[in-house]
Amino acid sequence: MPNVNFTGFKRIVADPDYCDGQPRLEGTRITVAAILSYLAGGMNVDEIVAAYPKLSHTDVYEAIAFAAAH
Repeated sequence: MPNVNFTGFKRIVADPDYCDGQPRLEGTRITVAAILSYLAGGMNVDEIVAAYPKLSHTDVYEAIAFAAAH
């Protein structure tokens, strides 16, 4: 099954073959839930981007917006 893209979210995808189908950032195995967990644990956006170079600030903000919308 191909990636599912979510309307209004360019970088958020889901595919049952990756991360148990959880919404994640396209091209990574970093889930929206993981990003929220890092934020809840006290990391800020700059720290997340530094820890995961494949992510941009825009990716993190899109994950937050996605979570808020869902």
